[in-house]
Amino acid sequence: MAEPDFEVGILGGGPAGASLAAYLGMHGVDCVVIEKEIFPRPHVGESLVPSSTRVFKDLNFIEKMEEARFPHKYGAAWNSLRGTRSHGLKDLPDANKVDVRFMEREQEGVDQNYTYHVDRAKFDLLLLQHAQSLGAHVCEGLRVEHVDFDDGPLPRIRTRLGKKGIDFRVRIVVDATGRNTLLGRQMKYRITDPVFDQYAIHTWFEGFDRGAAEQADFIFIHFIPMHNTWVWQIPITDTITSIGVVTQKKNFASDKKSREEFFWQCVEMRRDLYEGLKKAERIRPFKDEGDYSYSMRQICGDRFLLIGDAARFVDPIFSSGVSLALNSARLSHRDILRALETGDFSRESFSTYETLQRRGTMNWYKFITLYYRLNVLFTYYLNHSKYRLDILKLLQGDVYDEEEPPALQKMREAVGAAEDNPEHPWHALLNDLTADAFKAAR
Repeated sequence: MAEPDFEVGILGGGPAGASLAAYLGMHGVDCVVIEKEIFPRPHVGESLVPSSTRVFKDLNFIEKMEEARFPHKYGAAWNSLRGTRSHGLKDLPDANKVDVRFMEREQEGVDQNYTYHVDRAKFDLLLLQHAQSLGAHVCEGLRVEHVDFDDGPLPRIRTRLGKKGIDFRVRIVVDATGRNTLLGRQMKYRITDPVFDQYAIHTWFEGFDRGAAEQADFIFIHFIPMHNTWVWQIPITDTITSIGVVTQKKNFASDKKSREEFFWQCVEMRRDLYEGLKKAERIRPFKDEGDYSYSMRQICGDRFLLIGDAARFVDPIFSSGVSLALNSARLSHRDILRALETGDFSRESFSTYETLQRRGTMNWYKFITLYYRLNVLFTYYLNHSKYRLDILKLLQGDVYDEEEPPALQKMREAVGAAEDNPEHPWHALLNDLTADAFKAAR
């Protein structure tokens, strides 16, 4: 049989692709990362969750994170408007704000009480360079046009640089192309999510006053009086803050000017936030993201895997994207190493990864779905002493070890009770975004 050019071909050099290349490089695997862009390049998804730390430790990358001086993220806060009622619940002391600190719960394999906010251009470049330093080959500026699985026993990755075609033969192909989902589209595996149709518009501000020092480096989620619409606030440096508005597609105008007006209209509903941003300087053009919620019928097959956002993406409200990408590399590299050792490249050889990845993303999906269905439920359970650490476990990114965490089961039962009883104090607060999905799930 012909020899491959590389053992593993990784399509995409973002967090999923770069971290997988680093894992494989550490184990002496000859792999190539094929990236269509030239790094650094800006990217959305700037706030991490603590489970990312396990990957950074595995890859000896913590020191570089610290040297880059990315802001430490000690917790998160969710704000609603004043006047939100607790609806008769005695153990819901403040329905207007809820926050968590990651130090409240110990995490196995995580020995620091913070994670990071990152400038993705800088972070992604550092991680890709780290993979290269560990032995991975990196090819930037190459656009993958197609992967041919029928042209002999070794998959052929067809790429183009300008007018020149360049092909690579590999034993295993890994799609880490993010929301482009190259193999997902090629194989027609991609399914647009029937529930979430969120869009986002975002930018950076210099000089925005983030308030009290004790929470200045938290991620803040600000809710406004518009269904399924919220604003993120993420520290990028000591003086730069990322601000983004997330809403449903039906609220999103088609032209650029109207979208920017919509951004300011939404922010103005939070007067304190609006006044602070007007005093600051916008230093980046507005950028929008759309149609980003989807799943895949299949994420593994003979000689291929999909990892990170290429496998699934739901919604950014709990900052799960980069964590899922990094952990998909952590989980998948074990199956890849075993396949290379045994010579078994069938779909079944990647089944452990597929099971764990689907479990983790499904738990995030259930959590986010419950959250959108009934916002006050999240506040109630996070403030409840019995459930707080269980919810914090999810927020830390520990979503792989249980088919469905007990806290999610309890939350779903609570939603069901509110749905079935028009007299329930929460019934009037039910959101219609996920109504159909939950009728089918119960």
